[in-house]
Amino acid sequence: MAAQFDLKKSSNGKFFFSLKAGNGQVILSSEMYEAKASATNGIESVKKNAPEDARYDRLSAKDGSPYFTLKATNGQVIGQSQMYSSEATRDAGVESVKTNAPGATVNDLTSA
Repeated sequence: MAAQFDLKKSSNGKFFFSLKAGNGQVILSSEMYEAKASATNGIESVKKNAPEDARYDRLSAKDGSPYFTLKATNGQVIGQSQMYSSEATRDAGVESVKTNAPGATVNDLTSA
């Protein structure tokens, strides 16, 4: 299975997306968007910014769990990872987004 973005509509009517790696694991999740077009633009922004290492912030949660965010050129966060067990696995997650996002297909599940 190739990497893909799953575009979904939440129960509150807002839109969001997840980037799944080839193994089906979610490696990046978006914020909630009011409009489907905004979520689609977010996906395009992830594809464009993913290869740029400077767009990633490698962070730690309050409990010390490593995670990362991906920012657009304007500095706005366009995606956040899950929490990882170590910095090494977090860094592998960053590499996975860099590799998978640019060519990932979009699976539109908003009408499902």
